[in-house]
Amino acid sequence: MTDATSGTQPEALRPPIIAVEHVFKSVTDATGTLDILRDIDFSLAGGETVAIVGASGSGKSTLLSIIAGLDVPTRGTVRLAGQDLFALDEDARAALRARQVGFVFQSFQLLGHLTALENVMLPLEIAGRRDARQAAAAMLDRVGLAERLGHYPRVLSGGEQQRVALARAFVVHPAVLLADEPTGSLDFATGEKVMQLMFELNREQGTTLVLVTHDRAIAAQCERRLTVEAGRIAADDR
Repeated sequence: MTDATSGTQPEALRPPIIAVEHVFKSVTDATGTLDILRDIDFSLAGGETVAIVGASGSGKSTLLSIIAGLDVPTRGTVRLAGQDLFALDEDARAALRARQVGFVFQSFQLLGHLTALENVMLPLEIAGRRDARQAAAAMLDRVGLAERLGHYPRVLSGGEQQRVALARAFVVHPAVLLADEPTGSLDFATGEKVMQLMFELNREQGTTLVLVTHDRAIAAQCERRLTVEAGRIAADDR
């Protein structure tokens, strides 16, 4: 069924951009088996913003890694834009991530031997974009770093490094942005500015945002909050 005026499928009938389907994750060592995630099941619509919250060790970051296809569940699967991630081999998952997903980490994950401009150019170059330099420079200007294009990460402040990371994540216009404690290495004031910028960019691009955080104030800015306790979703608040 399509919309009579636009010819597109009504939003309620479109497949979710992310579907986490009965995901379990366990690890076994000499001491026994540890259940990290237990029957996680939810879906996210395109453009939705969700915070995954919970105590340290609750399984938040493991869940984010599985959503990204960086970690493999013991049981269950994740569908990204309709594609079963774990029906793909590692190379195919990486290619899908490159097309669909942006990442922001607590530790910035910038390449120290590359300038700010080169760090942001990298995903564009991997995608074969001929306008990589111009697009990267424009995105760095958007995050307020037009005067830092030639600077290496070691001479940038933490807030500036995270803004470079945001520019790198958003420059490819990802369908999904995965952020793991993006203010964890920043002071309160700098963290607030970075989060404001991240939400602005997210609204501008209509990205689906999945944010892992222990900060309830940050989580409250998302449309939806999933609380993880002992590897299970204990609450789903909208």
